[in-house]
Amino acid sequence: MTAKPVKTKKPAPTGSTENLTAEVRRKLGVSRKLFSRLTGYSERAIANWESGETPEESGLRRIRETERFQARLAEVVAADAIPQWLDTPNDAFDGLKPLEAIERGEIDRLWNMIFYLESGAGN
Repeated sequence: MTAKPVKTKKPAPTGSTENLTAEVRRKLGVSRKLFSRLTGYSERAIANWESGETPEESGLRRIRETERFQARLAEVVAADAIPQWLDTPNDAFDGLKPLEAIERGEIDRLWNMIFYLESGAGN
């Protein structure tokens, strides 16, 4: 009789990304459900990552992209208003919620809006 291998969590790599997912989600102030929609990964994957499992490279890349997005968005939208802003229909996105634009693969529309607001073009 052969023993079954025991699954273990992958250790976080050196230069640790441990809890990066939790940190980014905390900065955004969103639930796992909303963060799941924002990143395109399941709530289960997010819970696993927040528990210390290392995301695969594509997941890690997406979390880092989300981190950069959060940092820039916080420059034009009050940090505590971001969760509601993401989930509220917006005329700038043809009535879509910013989250829906992201889910459609149109995050460039949000980056353009951030650039527009930062440049002062609306003044």
